[in-house]
Amino acid sequence: MAGRDDGEPIDDSFDDEELERALEGFEREFQENRDGTAQDGHGDGNDPEHDLQQDLSEFEHGLTFDEELEGLLGDKAKLAMLCTRLQDADLLAAFCALADISAQCVQANEGAVAVLRGLDGNAPESAAQDLTKVVAGLSALLVVNRADKIEATVYMGGQAGEQLPPPFVFPTLAPFVEDMMLGISTMDGLRDSGADIVDTNSIDHDGALSIIARHTRFDGPKGHVE
Repeated sequence: MAGRDDGEPIDDSFDDEELERALEGFEREFQENRDGTAQDGHGDGNDPEHDLQQDLSEFEHGLTFDEELEGLLGDKAKLAMLCTRLQDADLLAAFCALADISAQCVQANEGAVAVLRGLDGNAPESAAQDLTKVVAGLSALLVVNRADKIEATVYMGGQAGEQLPPPFVFPTLAPFVEDMMLGISTMDGLRDSGADIVDTNSIDHDGALSIIARHTRFDGPKGHVE
């Protein structure tokens, strides 16, 4: 037993009982607060557990989160572009429309570029194959960012050709290609800067043929459209 300054002993069992009573009081208070919170939740129509599950569900199924995760895993490309030597964005958009490729085509002195919407799986590669198959004689450089790895592949006649180091090809392309691939620029930024952008979704089949006819002036297209 421990002693006090006046020499009288301290009753250790009394201290233990006090501690037990304090713990019991704390447990009762905790349980009462918990029950009160649950009742408040039911009273105002808010179930904390339900709200948590709903928040987690919305987070897990959020479009931005899903896209970011797929981009990191490489299941979905973060960005994909078809770079051509065509001088007009509307002509590239017309070709893309005929090939059933959804894209936003950007005018550039170095050659029009199609920023692809289809990024799942091998959709970018399929788009490159379809475009260069539908438009005979047209070659395109597919630049893709998957899981922060950028690849550049030449396509012609529906076939994939040589893979080129991106640092070597970027200087030959419109500056925004590299900027967007590196995350420095976005489509919204291009649009705000006044870039000439043609959406393939705004062109139907007849409209595509009309655009192609206007550019070829009936003198014979450089490439045959199948």
